[in-house]
Amino acid sequence: MAQIPRLRAYSGPALLSYGFRPFFLLGSAYAGLEVLAWLPMFYGELSIRTAFSALDWHVHEMLFGYVAAIIAGFLLTAIPNWTGRLPLQGGPLLVLVLVWLAGRIAVALSAEIGWLAAALVDVAFLTLMAAAVAREIFAGKNWRNLKIVVMLALLAVTNLAFHLEAHVEGIASYATRVGIGLVIFLIMIVGGRIVPSFTRNWLVRQEPGRLPAPLDRFDIACMVLSAASLLLWAARFDGRAIAAILAAAGIANAARLARWAGDRTMADRLVLILHVGFAFVPLGFLLGALAAIGGIAPSAGIHAWTVGAIGIMTLAVMSRATLGHTGRPLSATPGLQVVYALVAIAAVVRIAAAVLPGWSMALLHVAAFAWAAAFLGFTGLFAPLLCLPKRPSPRGTAGPRSN
Repeated sequence: MAQIPRLRAYSGPALLSYGFRPFFLLGSAYAGLEVLAWLPMFYGELSIRTAFSALDWHVHEMLFGYVAAIIAGFLLTAIPNWTGRLPLQGGPLLVLVLVWLAGRIAVALSAEIGWLAAALVDVAFLTLMAAAVAREIFAGKNWRNLKIVVMLALLAVTNLAFHLEAHVEGIASYATRVGIGLVIFLIMIVGGRIVPSFTRNWLVRQEPGRLPAPLDRFDIACMVLSAASLLLWAARFDGRAIAAILAAAGIANAARLARWAGDRTMADRLVLILHVGFAFVPLGFLLGALAAIGGIAPSAGIHAWTVGAIGIMTLAVMSRATLGHTGRPLSATPGLQVVYALVAIAAVVRIAAAVLPGWSMALLHVAAFAWAAAFLGFTGLFAPLLCLPKRPSPRGTAGPRSN
């Protein structure tokens, strides 16, 4: 497995020296601020000039604003490792950042500029990302990762469908479920590589004994079952047949996670948090199964996936990648552990708000402020690392690698 190649000669701002820097910084800040704006929007105390309903604006900006930024930061950092090619930096990276920012502004002002113009500006980011990733993968002949290009293209199409459905129907129900399903499946792909890989690397150095199971037919079967269940759930989220396949996928993903020896990582919070985040994937399937037969509100499973799996996994990946690629030790400081605790609290409390409707108002406030504190806390802790030049890695400390 090749190390990330040496950077080109570069004398510009450190923030534009690597893809993870601007996208992790802006993405984390946006995630925290967006939720602080969403809560008063939910209660009708704040409005913006968007063509979306308040709910659709929140969902869209989490999926195609925040998540898209973190996916970009991760891929622009991992792809040089996969292909052996030099990373994107400087002017080309700035163009991608500005296109992402333009999308956020266009969506916020879509009632003024028109839904179609806003859609075209917004969809441009994922389209450019798919093209950039495809170019690198083809140039590096890294064919095994072509599926990432497919996922980005599907996200771009789903983003366009979200705008269209919201305009025609007034709310983007189907596109929301498709978007969530795509991101969860992407977490299953990437998480299935990095969680056992980082766990194995740490256990080999620290705790001899049982190691994560290697990728095998069980993992592939689990992915196929999960893809089928997410597709059916996106088309129709209720009914006994949907409940059965969601429950099967939940059990399969729980078994997959159990094979990765997460119970042996308690001493390393940077590794443990990856297992905690992935645990919300099977939980989302199981809660979705209960919702499909009318046992609980559908939002319980949706927020297990969005606040739990997406929120925790993205923070875990952002923190690990930033520490490794800025020459810091791969360990979770007390402040970072507080960030992890806050986002986990946000996930559990947001699920509870869906399960306990009598307490929903108070629980929604707790979940929103815990989420905002986690992401703005990450921004505050990591802004100096993301904005300042890399320092030499401590002896014996290696940055994170991707398979």
